[in-house]
Amino acid sequence: MIKSLKAQWFIFCWLSLLAGCAVNPLTGREQPMFISEQEEFALGDRMAPQVERQLQGAIKNEQLQRYIDRIGQRIARVCHRPDWDYRYVAVEDISINAFALPGGHIFITRGLLEKLHSEAQLAAILGHETAHVVARHSAAAMSKENLLNVGILAAAVSGQVDPRAVQIADLAARFLMLSYSRQDEQEADLAGLDYMVAAGYDPQAMVETMQMLQDLDKVQPIEFFSTHPSPENRIRYLKETIAFKHLGSEGLKVGKEDYQTTVLDFLKTYPRPRARPGS
Repeated sequence: MIKSLKAQWFIFCWLSLLAGCAVNPLTGREQPMFISEQEEFALGDRMAPQVERQLQGAIKNEQLQRYIDRIGQRIARVCHRPDWDYRYVAVEDISINAFALPGGHIFITRGLLEKLHSEAQLAAILGHETAHVVARHSAAAMSKENLLNVGILAAAVSGQVDPRAVQIADLAARFLMLSYSRQDEQEADLAGLDYMVAAGYDPQAMVETMQMLQDLDKVQPIEFFSTHPSPENRIRYLKETIAFKHLGSEGLKVGKEDYQTTVLDFLKTYPRPRARPGS
C-alpha cells in the first residue's frame, strides 16, 4: 500500500512538472496547466462513460447521432487543434445544456436540441464547446477547483479503471457542476463564432441562439446560463464581432429543413425520459 501511494505521488509530481504552463491557442498567451495533454485525454476517456450515464445515456437513434457528429466534425476540422479526437454525442437529459469534457468528448442534451431551430444554431453550440476543449478550459477549471488528486491522475495514466471507479464517478458528477470564468466563456464564444463561419455556417445563428436562451432564462433559469454568465454582454460582443470581422457571411448555410427532418421530427415522436432527480 505504501509503495502504491509513493508510485502515485511520483506520477503526480512528474506530470505536474511536465505540464507547468501551456499556451492557449485562442489567445496565444500562457496559462497555468496542472496536467499534460496526454493526461487530459486519458482523464476525459475515463470520465465520458460516467458523464453519459449521468445524462441518461445517448439518444438511441443512429441517424440523429451521425448528424450531430457530422456537424461537430465540420467544426473540428477548422478549429485550432484539428489533430485531436473529438466525439459529439446527443444525450437524453431534458435540461437545456451542453458540456465539453477534457480531451474532446462533447455532449449536447435533448432539452437543448429541442429548443434549436437550425443546423447553424447547432453548429454555434458545438463550436462554442469545441473552443472550450481547444483552450483546455475544463482541465484548467478542474485544477482551480481542486477536483483532481493523486489517485485520479494515477488511475487515468495507468488505465486501471476498477480500483478508482468510485472516484471517477464522483469526479464526473462534480464536473457537471463546474463553472467557467467569464473570460473562458468569451474566448469560447468568439472562437466558436470563427469556427462556425470557417465551417460554412451563418454566424447570425449564434446570436439567435443566445437570444433564444436568454428569453428562456427570463421565464425559468436554465442550466446552460448557470455556468455561462452575462447573456446581454455576450450578445453585444457577438454582434460587434460579426459586424467587423464577418462581413459578407450572409449567404452561409442555415439548414432549417435538415435540422427539422433529422432532429426535431424524430424527437417529437420519441418518448422523453424522466427528469434527473433534483432537477
